[in-house]
Amino acid sequence: MQFFNNQDINNLHKIYRINLINSCSGFKSANLLGSISINGKTNVAVFSSVTHLGSNPPTLGFILRPTTVPRNTHKNLKDTGFFTINHIWEDIFEDAHHTSAKYPDDVSEFDMTSLEPEFKGDFKAPFVKNAPVQMAMKFIEEIYVPSNDVLLIVAQIQELYVKDELLQEDGLINLSKGNVATINGLDTYAIPKFKKQLSYQRPKKIQ
Repeated sequence: MQFFNNQDINNLHKIYRINLINSCSGFKSANLLGSISINGKTNVAVFSSVTHLGSNPPTLGFILRPTTVPRNTHKNLKDTGFFTINHIWEDIFEDAHHTSAKYPDDVSEFDMTSLEPEFKGDFKAPFVKNAPVQMAMKFIEEIYVPSNDVLLIVAQIQELYVKDELLQEDGLINLSKGNVATINGLDTYAIPKFKKQLSYQRPKKIQ
């Protein structure tokens, strides 16, 4: 088994270290965040750090790297207060990954890929059309993490759309039925499959 101590990690070649540390935490969520500028220019970008923070109120968070360079998603959600989260599925992961390319803010990634924006009701930000799970999000707060110079963005779900065949009677969204993707490291995509849903666990009786 390979062994790395902290000094070993710090001395690694930059690209090797990035790949190693981005993949050691395990499979991550694969999402497209849709936003729109105050001038009406749409934006969509891939993120692998979206995570559940709480169910009541329904709250999610994601991590943003330092804003020392332009971050269109961050600017748009701060300016408008809203964005969307859309699950990436098998058919689109190459186009989804291309949204990580750094385009100027007057170029929409929707125009540079086959991804299609979709507006629903009065919600300001665009969804990704045909995504099996779509969430309309309201920005709540950002928390600076000085040890890594990153931002934790906290947002609440305002609207949730789930394809019928994914939603179970107990409320579980069975992502396997939508061929929803996950990300290993920075740029490796996988399609996980449902194995077994286990029951709520209680302590065994101590003899």
